[in-house]
Amino acid sequence: MITAYSRMNGAISAGPLPAAAASPPTGMVWIDVLEPTPEEKARVGAITGIAIPTPEQMHEIEPSSRLYEAEGALFMTASVLHRSDSEEAETRAMTFVIVGGLMVSIRYSTPHSFETFRARVLQHPPLIESAESTLVGLLDAMIDRIADALEIVDANVNRMAKSILSLGKSEARPSKDHRDELRQIGQNQVRCSKADESLISLARVLSFFDSNMRQNGAKHIRIRIKSLQRDVQSLSGYASRLSERLEFLLEATLGAINIEQTNIIKLFSVVAVVFMPPTLIASIYGMNYDIMPELHWPWGYPLALTMMVISAILPYALFKYRGWL
Repeated sequence: MITAYSRMNGAISAGPLPAAAASPPTGMVWIDVLEPTPEEKARVGAITGIAIPTPEQMHEIEPSSRLYEAEGALFMTASVLHRSDSEEAETRAMTFVIVGGLMVSIRYSTPHSFETFRARVLQHPPLIESAESTLVGLLDAMIDRIADALEIVDANVNRMAKSILSLGKSEARPSKDHRDELRQIGQNQVRCSKADESLISLARVLSFFDSNMRQNGAKHIRIRIKSLQRDVQSLSGYASRLSERLEFLLEATLGAINIEQTNIIKLFSVVAVVFMPPTLIASIYGMNYDIMPELHWPWGYPLALTMMVISAILPYALFKYRGWL
């Protein structure tokens, strides 16, 4: 699907790309290409003079395949955070092309940041005065979305810290085996790592874009790019600190699990020691010998039971006094 955005009389119009156009229509600033078919790729190529990269080319990880200049156009591919508010956060490749006064976006997914920017554009037409300002605005929306995702992680970390760091209190244990805590830590760690991956990718795009704007002398665009670069740098540090806190919470949770397992083993050991003397007494008087004087005592059986009870209470009292229980 292709959507073309044009500026007309101070307003933004969004609609399909003209089928028979051989050059960009007047006022067209942005062409958005979503999951293009071969025919749609040919139409965009005929208007812009560029070859639309394939999904395989967009997923290349080396910078030379993601950031380059060809056919008089700037090609920039970024890993954009996607589904950040779900349990399965991920990144999707998205390519931006600056060519002939147009910004062409090629994508195979629809991140929330993209929908947010599109809504902003329709309400505030000055956001896309040029192809360069359109790209900067879109990158700004993506960075804002990453910031929102990291704020969610921060809130989750604070909530989990209160629960995990007070595991000694019985009322603060959501689950005895801590599966919920481990699952939440894992999900937030994935969300944090995907946000960091997207930030690194966007930082490369901004650096490449800035170097080309320096050659073109677009000072006002470079000022906005510098601002976004500072935001990315700040968010990268923020993501690193969140990742460290999540690692600490993971270690604390695993430590709590080890402590509970140790307590269980200690309980079994104490129970075994407590019942050892009664077992010994019962074994002695359970032997089948003809000459055992206690067998003929009237109070032999009650005496044996009393000795067994006392021999069990004494070790328990000793453990309690030592603080081992």
